[in-house]
Amino acid sequence: MRSRLLVIVLVLVGLLAAGLGVPLALSDAQARQQRLFIDRLTDTISFASLAVRSITDADTAGLRSDMTQYDRVFGIAVIVLDRNEEVVAISRSSRPELDEDAQRRVQLALGGRRSEPYPLLAPWNDQPMVLAEPVLVDGDVAGAVVTVSPTDPMRGQVLLVWAEVLAAGLAALALGVLGALPVVRWILRPVRRLDEGTGRVAAAVLAGKDPDPVADGTGPPELRRLSVSFDRMTATVTQAYAAQRAFVADASHQLRNPLTALRIRLSNLEGHVLPEAVDDHLGALEEAERLSTLLDGLLALARAERTVPVTGIDVDAAVDDRVEAWRPLAEHTELDLVRSGVRGLTASASAGAVETVLDAVLDNAVKFSPPGSTITVHTTVAADRVEVAVRDTGPGIAPEELTWATARFWRSPAQSNVEGSGLGLAIAARTLELGGGELRLELPAGGGLRVVAVLRREPAGLVEVDQPSFSAR
Repeated sequence: MRSRLLVIVLVLVGLLAAGLGVPLALSDAQARQQRLFIDRLTDTISFASLAVRSITDADTAGLRSDMTQYDRVFGIAVIVLDRNEEVVAISRSSRPELDEDAQRRVQLALGGRRSEPYPLLAPWNDQPMVLAEPVLVDGDVAGAVVTVSPTDPMRGQVLLVWAEVLAAGLAALALGVLGALPVVRWILRPVRRLDEGTGRVAAAVLAGKDPDPVADGTGPPELRRLSVSFDRMTATVTQAYAAQRAFVADASHQLRNPLTALRIRLSNLEGHVLPEAVDDHLGALEEAERLSTLLDGLLALARAERTVPVTGIDVDAAVDDRVEAWRPLAEHTELDLVRSGVRGLTASASAGAVETVLDAVLDNAVKFSPPGSTITVHTTVAADRVEVAVRDTGPGIAPEELTWATARFWRSPAQSNVEGSGLGLAIAARTLELGGGELRLELPAGGGLRVVAVLRREPAGLVEVDQPSFSAR
Protein backbone atom coordinates (compact mmCIF):
# COMPACT_ATOMS: atom_id res chain seq x y z
CA MET A 1 0.00 0.00 0.00
CA ARG A 2 2.90 2.34 0.70
CA SER A 3 4.11 1.84 -2.87
CA ARG A 4 0.69 2.64 -4.27
CA LEU A 5 0.45 5.83 -2.21
CA LEU A 6 3.93 6.87 -3.34
CA VAL A 7 2.94 6.20 -6.95
CA ILE A 8 -0.10 8.46 -6.50
CA VAL A 9 2.13 11.20 -5.03
CA LEU A 10 4.63 10.80 -7.87
CA VAL A 11 1.87 11.02 -10.47
CA LEU A 12 0.47 14.19 -8.91
CA VAL A 13 3.92 15.81 -8.56
CA GLY A 14 4.79 14.68 -12.08
CA LEU A 15 1.62 16.21 -13.51
CA LEU A 16 2.33 19.44 -11.63
CA ALA A 17 5.94 19.51 -12.84
CA ALA A 18 4.84 18.76 -16.41
CA GLY A 19 2.08 21.39 -16.21
CA LEU A 20 4.62 24.02 -15.19
CA GLY A 21 7.75 22.82 -16.95
CA VAL A 22 6.43 22.01 -20.43
CA PRO A 23 4.83 25.45 -21.02
CA LEU A 24 7.95 27.11 -19.60
CA ALA A 25 10.25 25.13 -21.91
CA LEU A 26 8.06 25.78 -24.96
CA SER A 27 7.71 29.46 -24.11
CA ASP A 28 11.48 29.86 -23.78
CA ALA A 29 12.08 28.09 -27.10
CA GLN A 30 9.43 30.22 -28.81
CA ALA A 31 10.92 33.43 -27.39
CA ARG A 32 14.45 32.53 -28.50
CA GLN A 33 13.23 31.64 -31.99
CA GLN A 34 11.21 34.85 -32.19
CA ARG A 35 14.25 36.93 -31.25
CA LEU A 36 16.33 35.12 -33.87
CA PHE A 37 13.61 35.65 -36.49
CA ILE A 38 13.33 39.37 -35.79
CA ASP A 39 17.09 39.79 -35.84
CA ARG A 40 17.45 37.96 -39.17
CA LEU A 41 14.43 39.76 -40.61
CA THR A 42 16.01 43.13 -39.79
CA ASP A 43 19.25 42.13 -41.49
CA THR A 44 17.42 40.76 -44.52
CA ILE A 45 15.40 43.97 -44.91
CA SER A 46 18.61 45.99 -44.60
CA PHE A 47 20.27 44.00 -47.39
CA ALA A 48 17.11 44.39 -49.48
CA SER A 49 17.48 48.19 -49.19
CA LEU A 50 21.13 47.99 -50.25
CA ALA A 51 20.29 45.72 -53.16
CA VAL A 52 18.03 48.32 -54.84
CA ARG A 53 20.99 50.26 -56.29
CA SER A 54 22.88 47.11 -57.20
CA ILE A 55 20.00 45.73 -59.21
CA THR A 56 19.20 49.11 -60.81
CA ASP A 57 22.78 50.15 -61.68
CA ALA A 58 24.17 46.60 -62.00
CA ASP A 59 26.90 47.63 -59.56
CA THR A 60 27.24 44.75 -57.07
CA ALA A 61 30.83 45.19 -55.89
CA GLY A 62 30.00 47.15 -52.75
CA LEU A 63 26.98 44.94 -51.91
CA ARG A 64 28.97 41.78 -52.41
CA SER A 65 31.70 43.10 -50.10
CA ASP A 66 29.18 43.85 -47.36
CA MET A 67 27.49 40.47 -47.79
CA THR A 68 30.81 38.62 -47.65
CA GLN A 69 31.90 40.44 -44.50
CA TYR A 70 28.49 39.72 -42.89
CA ASP A 71 28.75 36.03 -43.78
CA ARG A 72 32.31 35.81 -42.45
CA VAL A 73 31.31 37.34 -39.10
CA PHE A 74 27.91 35.67 -38.49
CA GLY A 75 28.05 32.59 -40.71
CA ILE A 76 24.85 33.60 -42.51
CA ALA A 77 24.66 33.18 -46.27
CA VAL A 78 23.12 36.09 -48.23
CA ILE A 79 21.82 35.79 -51.80
CA VAL A 80 20.41 38.51 -54.02
CA LEU A 81 18.14 37.27 -56.84
CA ASP A 82 16.49 39.10 -59.70
CA ARG A 83 12.89 38.49 -60.78
CA ASN A 84 13.98 35.45 -62.81
CA GLU A 85 15.66 33.93 -59.72
CA GLU A 86 19.07 34.49 -61.25
CA VAL A 87 21.83 35.24 -58.77
CA VAL A 88 22.82 38.88 -58.77
CA ALA A 89 25.19 38.68 -55.77
CA ILE A 90 26.11 36.04 -53.25
CA SER A 91 28.22 35.98 -50.08
CA ARG A 92 29.74 32.57 -50.84
CA SER A 93 31.36 30.83 -53.72
CA SER A 94 28.47 28.37 -54.13
CA ARG A 95 24.74 28.77 -53.77
CA PRO A 96 23.27 26.96 -50.70
CA GLU A 97 20.71 24.25 -51.38
CA LEU A 98 17.19 25.36 -50.51
CA ASP A 99 14.51 22.90 -49.48
CA GLU A 100 10.89 23.02 -50.59
CA ASP A 101 9.81 25.34 -47.80
CA ALA A 102 12.68 27.75 -48.55
CA GLN A 103 11.79 27.74 -52.26
CA ARG A 104 8.21 28.60 -51.35
CA ARG A 105 9.42 31.55 -49.25
CA VAL A 106 11.51 32.81 -52.18
CA GLN A 107 8.49 32.64 -54.48
CA LEU A 108 6.42 34.58 -51.95
CA ALA A 109 9.12 37.28 -51.74
CA LEU A 110 9.25 37.58 -55.54
CA GLY A 111 5.50 37.96 -55.37
CA GLY A 112 5.90 40.96 -53.07
CA ARG A 113 5.05 39.27 -49.76
CA ARG A 114 7.04 39.62 -46.55
CA SER A 115 8.65 36.71 -44.66
CA GLU A 116 6.37 34.60 -42.45
CA PRO A 117 7.40 33.54 -38.93
CA TYR A 118 8.63 29.98 -38.58
CA PRO A 119 6.75 27.39 -36.54
CA LEU A 120 8.60 26.22 -33.44
CA LEU A 121 11.81 24.43 -34.36
CA ALA A 122 12.59 21.48 -32.07
CA PRO A 123 16.16 21.21 -30.73
CA TRP A 124 16.73 18.08 -32.81
CA ASN A 125 15.60 19.76 -36.05
CA ASP A 126 18.70 21.00 -37.93
CA GLN A 127 16.67 22.91 -40.52
CA PRO A 128 18.19 26.39 -41.21
CA MET A 129 16.07 29.51 -40.98
CA VAL A 130 15.58 30.90 -44.49
CA LEU A 131 14.10 34.40 -44.85
CA ALA A 132 13.31 36.09 -48.17
CA GLU A 133 12.43 39.78 -48.54
CA PRO A 134 11.38 41.49 -51.78
CA VAL A 135 13.58 44.19 -53.33
CA LEU A 136 11.25 47.03 -54.35
CA VAL A 137 12.09 49.60 -57.00
CA ASP A 138 9.47 52.34 -57.34
CA GLY A 139 6.93 49.99 -55.76
CA ASP A 140 7.66 47.13 -58.13
CA VAL A 141 9.39 43.88 -57.16
CA ALA A 142 12.79 43.83 -58.79
CA GLY A 143 14.16 40.81 -56.99
CA ALA A 144 14.61 39.27 -53.57
CA VAL A 145 17.21 38.98 -50.83
CA VAL A 146 17.53 35.58 -49.19
CA THR A 147 19.36 34.88 -45.92
CA VAL A 148 20.15 31.32 -44.79
CA SER A 149 20.78 31.27 -41.04
CA PRO A 150 22.05 28.18 -39.18
CA THR A 151 20.02 27.40 -36.02
CA ASP A 152 22.64 25.36 -34.16
CA PRO A 153 23.40 27.99 -31.45
CA MET A 154 19.72 28.62 -30.79
CA ARG A 155 18.90 24.91 -30.69
CA GLY A 156 21.80 24.30 -28.29
CA GLN A 157 20.50 26.96 -25.93
CA VAL A 158 16.96 25.59 -26.14
CA LEU A 159 18.20 22.07 -25.46
CA LEU A 160 20.13 23.33 -22.44
CA VAL A 161 17.04 25.07 -21.05
CA TRP A 162 14.94 21.97 -21.65
CA ALA A 163 17.51 19.85 -19.84
CA GLU A 164 17.42 22.27 -16.90
CA VAL A 165 13.61 22.09 -16.82
CA LEU A 166 13.75 18.29 -16.92
CA ALA A 167 16.30 18.24 -14.12
CA ALA A 168 14.11 20.58 -12.09
CA GLY A 169 11.14 18.25 -12.68
CA LEU A 170 13.13 15.21 -11.53
CA ALA A 171 14.32 17.14 -8.50
CA ALA A 172 10.71 18.02 -7.73
CA LEU A 173 9.79 14.33 -7.97
CA ALA A 174 12.64 13.40 -5.64
CA LEU A 175 11.64 16.08 -3.16
CA GLY A 176 8.03 14.94 -3.45
CA VAL A 177 9.05 11.37 -2.55
CA LEU A 178 11.20 12.56 0.34
CA GLY A 179 8.38 14.73 1.60
CA ALA A 180 5.74 12.04 1.06
CA LEU A 181 7.59 9.20 2.81
CA PRO A 182 7.04 10.43 6.38
CA VAL A 183 3.44 11.35 5.57
CA VAL A 184 2.80 7.93 4.05
CA ARG A 185 4.41 6.22 7.04
CA TRP A 186 2.26 8.33 9.37
CA ILE A 187 -0.89 7.38 7.45
CA LEU A 188 -0.06 3.69 7.10
CA ARG A 189 1.25 3.06 10.60
CA PRO A 190 -2.26 2.36 11.99
CA VAL A 191 -3.06 0.25 8.92
CA ARG A 192 0.10 -1.82 9.42
CA ARG A 193 -0.68 -2.29 13.09
CA LEU A 194 -4.21 -3.37 12.17
CA ASP A 195 -2.81 -5.89 9.70
CA GLU A 196 -0.35 -7.27 12.24
CA GLY A 197 -3.00 -7.17 14.95
CA THR A 198 -5.33 -9.37 12.92
CA GLY A 199 -2.83 -12.23 13.04
CA ARG A 200 -2.15 -11.65 16.74
CA VAL A 201 -5.87 -11.65 17.48
CA ALA A 202 -6.33 -15.05 15.83
CA ALA A 203 -3.43 -16.52 17.81
CA ALA A 204 -4.56 -14.89 21.06
CA VAL A 205 -8.15 -16.10 20.65
CA LEU A 206 -7.00 -19.66 20.07
CA ALA A 207 -4.69 -19.43 23.07
CA GLY A 208 -7.41 -17.96 25.28
CA LYS A 209 -5.41 -14.78 25.93
CA ASP A 210 -6.23 -11.11 25.53
CA PRO A 211 -4.68 -9.77 22.30
CA ASP A 212 -2.34 -6.80 22.39
CA PRO A 213 -4.11 -3.55 21.43
CA VAL A 214 -3.36 -2.05 18.04
CA ALA A 215 -4.37 1.53 18.86
CA ASP A 216 -1.33 3.65 19.76
CA GLY A 217 -2.75 7.14 19.22
CA THR A 218 -0.86 7.81 15.95
CA GLY A 219 -2.06 8.37 12.41
CA PRO A 220 -5.00 10.28 10.97
CA PRO A 221 -8.05 10.74 13.26
CA GLU A 222 -10.19 8.40 11.14
CA LEU A 223 -7.64 5.55 11.40
CA ARG A 224 -7.16 6.20 15.13
CA ARG A 225 -10.89 5.78 15.66
CA LEU A 226 -10.81 2.64 13.49
CA SER A 227 -7.98 1.20 15.62
CA VAL A 228 -9.94 1.87 18.82
CA SER A 229 -13.03 0.22 17.32
CA PHE A 230 -10.92 -2.74 16.24
CA ASP A 231 -9.58 -3.18 19.79
CA ARG A 232 -13.13 -3.11 21.17
CA MET A 233 -14.24 -5.65 18.59
CA THR A 234 -11.33 -8.02 19.28
CA ALA A 235 -11.98 -7.83 23.02
CA THR A 236 -15.63 -8.74 22.41
CA VAL A 237 -14.73 -11.59 20.05
CA THR A 238 -12.11 -12.94 22.46
CA GLN A 239 -14.53 -12.91 25.36
CA ALA A 240 -17.29 -14.51 23.29
CA TYR A 241 -14.98 -17.21 21.96
CA ALA A 242 -13.57 -17.95 25.41
CA ALA A 243 -17.08 -18.11 26.87
CA GLN A 244 -18.22 -20.45 24.10
CA ARG A 245 -15.23 -22.75 24.54
CA ALA A 246 -15.62 -22.73 28.33
CA PHE A 247 -19.33 -23.48 28.00
CA VAL A 248 -18.70 -26.48 25.74
CA ALA A 249 -16.02 -27.86 28.05
CA ASP A 250 -17.95 -27.17 31.26
CA ALA A 251 -21.26 -28.41 29.91
CA SER A 252 -19.69 -31.60 28.59
CA HIS A 253 -17.86 -32.22 31.84
CA GLN A 254 -20.80 -31.42 34.11
CA LEU A 255 -23.19 -33.57 32.12
CA ARG A 256 -21.00 -36.63 32.42
CA ASN A 257 -21.81 -37.17 36.11
CA PRO A 258 -25.60 -37.21 35.81
CA LEU A 259 -25.31 -39.17 32.58
CA THR A 260 -23.13 -41.77 34.26
CA ALA A 261 -25.61 -41.99 37.12
CA LEU A 262 -28.45 -42.38 34.60
CA ARG A 263 -26.63 -45.20 32.83
CA ILE A 264 -26.01 -46.99 36.12
CA ARG A 265 -29.66 -46.67 37.10
CA LEU A 266 -30.78 -47.95 33.71
CA SER A 267 -28.36 -50.87 33.98
CA ASN A 268 -29.65 -51.68 37.48
CA LEU A 269 -33.16 -51.91 36.09
CA GLU A 270 -32.16 -54.85 33.93
CA GLY A 271 -34.19 -57.88 35.03
CA HIS A 272 -36.74 -55.71 36.80
CA VAL A 273 -38.43 -54.33 33.69
CA LEU A 274 -41.83 -55.58 32.60
CA PRO A 275 -41.69 -57.72 29.46
CA GLU A 276 -43.64 -55.16 27.45
CA ALA A 277 -41.09 -52.42 28.42
CA VAL A 278 -37.90 -54.35 27.58
CA ASP A 279 -37.53 -52.71 24.17
CA ASP A 280 -37.95 -49.25 25.66
CA HIS A 281 -35.35 -50.08 28.31
CA LEU A 282 -32.83 -51.20 25.67
CA GLY A 283 -33.56 -48.07 23.61
CA ALA A 284 -32.94 -45.89 26.66
CA LEU A 285 -29.61 -47.62 27.26
CA GLU A 286 -28.59 -47.06 23.62
CA GLU A 287 -29.53 -43.38 23.76
CA ALA A 288 -27.58 -42.96 27.01
CA GLU A 289 -24.56 -44.61 25.35
CA ARG A 290 -24.89 -42.36 22.30
CA LEU A 291 -25.13 -39.29 24.51
CA SER A 292 -22.03 -40.41 26.40
CA THR A 293 -20.15 -40.76 23.12
CA LEU A 294 -21.30 -37.30 22.07
CA LEU A 295 -20.08 -35.75 25.33
CA ASP A 296 -16.73 -37.48 24.92
CA GLY A 297 -16.49 -35.95 21.45
CA LEU A 298 -17.36 -32.50 22.72
CA LEU A 299 -14.67 -32.73 25.40
CA ALA A 300 -12.16 -33.85 22.78
CA LEU A 301 -13.20 -30.96 20.53
CA ALA A 302 -12.81 -28.48 23.40
CA ARG A 303 -9.31 -29.84 24.04
CA ALA A 304 -8.51 -29.63 20.32
CA GLU A 305 -9.46 -25.93 20.29
CA ARG A 306 -6.76 -25.12 22.85
CA THR A 307 -3.51 -23.87 21.42
CA VAL A 308 -0.55 -26.00 22.50
CA PRO A 309 3.13 -25.54 21.66
CA VAL A 310 4.25 -26.88 18.30
CA THR A 311 7.38 -29.03 18.49
CA GLY A 312 9.20 -31.61 16.44
CA ILE A 313 7.56 -35.01 16.75
CA ASP A 314 8.62 -38.48 15.67
CA VAL A 315 6.07 -39.46 13.04
CA ASP A 316 7.24 -43.10 12.90
CA ALA A 317 6.77 -43.66 16.62
CA ALA A 318 3.29 -42.11 16.58
CA VAL A 319 2.16 -44.11 13.52
CA ASP A 320 3.59 -47.38 14.83
CA ASP A 321 1.95 -46.86 18.21
CA ARG A 322 -1.51 -46.27 16.72
CA VAL A 323 -1.24 -49.14 14.26
CA GLU A 324 -0.28 -51.46 17.11
CA ALA A 325 -3.12 -50.11 19.25
CA TRP A 326 -5.73 -50.69 16.54
CA ARG A 327 -4.44 -54.14 15.58
CA PRO A 328 -6.68 -56.10 18.02
CA LEU A 329 -9.83 -54.45 16.66
CA ALA A 330 -8.64 -55.01 13.08
CA GLU A 331 -8.09 -58.70 13.86
CA HIS A 332 -11.52 -58.93 15.42
CA THR A 333 -13.19 -57.52 12.29
CA GLU A 334 -10.99 -59.59 9.91
CA LEU A 335 -9.15 -56.62 8.41
CA ASP A 336 -5.58 -56.25 7.16
CA LEU A 337 -3.92 -53.20 8.75
CA VAL A 338 -0.81 -52.33 6.71
CA ARG A 339 1.93 -49.81 7.47
CA SER A 340 4.08 -48.70 4.50
CA GLY A 341 5.94 -45.75 3.06
CA VAL A 342 8.91 -43.63 4.09
CA ARG A 343 10.48 -43.87 7.53
CA GLY A 344 12.70 -41.48 9.45
CA LEU A 345 10.15 -38.67 9.31
CA THR A 346 10.00 -35.75 11.72
CA ALA A 347 7.23 -33.16 11.57
CA SER A 348 6.19 -29.98 13.36
CA ALA A 349 2.96 -30.47 15.29
CA SER A 350 1.53 -30.37 18.78
CA ALA A 351 2.25 -33.32 21.06
CA GLY A 352 -0.20 -36.14 20.40
CA ALA A 353 -1.52 -34.60 17.18
CA VAL A 354 -0.69 -37.57 14.96
CA GLU A 355 -2.16 -40.00 17.51
CA THR A 356 -5.38 -37.98 17.76
CA VAL A 357 -5.77 -37.80 14.00
CA LEU A 358 -5.02 -41.49 13.44
CA ASP A 359 -7.46 -42.53 16.17
CA ALA A 360 -10.27 -40.58 14.49
CA VAL A 361 -9.42 -41.72 10.96
CA LEU A 362 -8.71 -45.39 11.83
CA ASP A 363 -11.93 -45.54 13.83
CA ASN A 364 -13.88 -44.60 10.71
CA ALA A 365 -11.79 -46.91 8.49
CA VAL A 366 -12.35 -49.94 10.74
CA LYS A 367 -16.01 -49.05 11.17
CA PHE A 368 -16.83 -48.82 7.47
CA SER A 369 -14.40 -51.32 5.86
CA PRO A 370 -15.94 -54.71 4.94
CA PRO A 371 -14.40 -57.86 6.49
CA GLY A 372 -11.43 -59.24 4.57
CA SER A 373 -10.43 -55.85 3.12
CA THR A 374 -7.22 -53.89 3.70
CA ILE A 375 -6.56 -50.62 5.50
CA THR A 376 -3.25 -49.00 4.55
CA VAL A 377 -1.39 -46.40 6.60
CA HIS A 378 1.16 -44.84 4.25
CA THR A 379 3.73 -42.15 5.06
CA THR A 380 5.48 -40.04 2.45
CA VAL A 381 7.24 -36.70 1.87
CA ALA A 382 5.96 -34.01 -0.51
CA ALA A 383 8.23 -30.94 -0.77
CA ASP A 384 8.32 -29.43 2.73
CA ARG A 385 5.38 -31.52 3.97
CA VAL A 386 4.94 -34.89 5.62
CA GLU A 387 1.83 -36.83 4.64
CA VAL A 388 0.26 -39.64 6.64
CA ALA A 389 -2.49 -41.23 4.55
CA VAL A 390 -5.07 -43.81 5.65
CA ARG A 391 -6.73 -45.66 2.78
CA ASP A 392 -9.71 -47.96 3.27
CA THR A 393 -11.87 -49.89 0.83
CA GLY A 394 -15.22 -49.08 2.36
CA PRO A 395 -18.21 -47.44 0.67
CA GLY A 396 -16.60 -43.97 0.79
CA ILE A 397 -18.71 -40.85 0.41
CA ALA A 398 -20.19 -38.90 -2.48
CA PRO A 399 -17.84 -36.41 -4.20
CA GLU A 400 -20.05 -33.47 -3.26
CA GLU A 401 -19.78 -34.47 0.41
CA LEU A 402 -15.98 -34.14 0.63
CA THR A 403 -16.14 -30.48 1.65
CA TRP A 404 -18.67 -31.24 4.40
CA ALA A 405 -17.01 -34.30 5.89
CA THR A 406 -14.85 -32.29 8.34
CA ALA A 407 -17.74 -30.16 9.61
CA ARG A 408 -18.83 -30.63 13.21
CA PHE A 409 -21.66 -33.13 13.76
CA TRP A 410 -21.86 -33.88 10.04
CA ARG A 411 -22.99 -37.39 9.15
CA SER A 412 -23.37 -38.78 5.65
CA PRO A 413 -27.05 -39.50 4.91
CA ALA A 414 -26.01 -42.94 3.64
CA GLN A 415 -24.40 -43.76 7.03
CA SER A 416 -26.84 -42.21 9.47
CA ASN A 417 -27.60 -45.61 11.00
CA VAL A 418 -23.95 -46.14 12.01
CA GLU A 419 -23.08 -45.12 15.53
CA GLY A 420 -20.93 -42.02 15.97
CA SER A 421 -21.07 -38.34 16.88
CA GLY A 422 -19.82 -36.77 13.64
CA LEU A 423 -16.95 -35.07 15.49
CA GLY A 424 -14.02 -37.36 14.67
CA LEU A 425 -12.86 -35.77 11.42
CA ALA A 426 -13.69 -32.28 12.72
CA ILE A 427 -11.39 -32.85 15.71
CA ALA A 428 -8.66 -34.28 13.45
CA ALA A 429 -8.87 -31.33 11.03
CA ARG A 430 -8.78 -28.76 13.83
CA THR A 431 -5.84 -30.46 15.53
CA LEU A 432 -3.82 -30.32 12.30
CA GLU A 433 -4.79 -26.70 11.56
CA LEU A 434 -3.51 -25.50 14.93
CA GLY A 435 -0.11 -26.97 14.04
CA GLY A 436 0.00 -25.45 10.55
CA GLY A 437 -1.18 -28.59 8.74
CA GLU A 438 -4.37 -29.71 7.07
CA LEU A 439 -6.63 -32.72 6.60
CA ARG A 440 -7.38 -33.71 3.01
CA LEU A 441 -10.01 -36.22 1.88
CA GLU A 442 -9.73 -38.00 -1.46
CA LEU A 443 -11.71 -40.57 -3.40
CA PRO A 444 -9.09 -42.94 -4.86
CA ALA A 445 -9.59 -45.21 -7.84
CA GLY A 446 -11.00 -48.55 -6.78
CA GLY A 447 -13.40 -47.12 -4.20
CA GLY A 448 -13.10 -46.34 -0.54
CA LEU A 449 -11.77 -43.20 1.07
CA ARG A 450 -8.25 -41.84 1.46
CA VAL A 451 -7.70 -39.41 4.33
CA VAL A 452 -4.38 -37.55 4.26
CA ALA A 453 -2.94 -35.75 7.27
CA VAL A 454 -0.51 -33.10 6.04
CA LEU A 455 2.08 -31.76 8.51
CA ARG A 456 5.02 -29.42 8.20
CA ARG A 457 8.23 -31.33 7.73
CA GLU A 458 11.42 -31.10 9.75
CA PRO A 459 14.57 -32.47 8.09
CA ALA A 460 15.56 -35.96 9.17
CA GLY A 461 17.06 -39.12 7.74
CA LEU A 462 14.63 -40.92 5.44
CA VAL A 463 14.34 -44.66 4.86
CA GLU A 464 12.04 -46.11 2.23
CA VAL A 465 9.88 -48.99 3.42
CA ASP A 466 9.24 -51.36 0.52
CA GLN A 467 7.30 -53.98 2.48
CA PRO A 468 4.59 -53.42 5.07
CA SER A 469 6.05 -53.06 8.52
CA PHE A 470 2.81 -54.01 10.32
CA SER A 471 0.13 -56.41 9.26
CA ALA A 472 -2.78 -57.24 11.47
CA ARG A 473 -5.48 -59.70 10.73
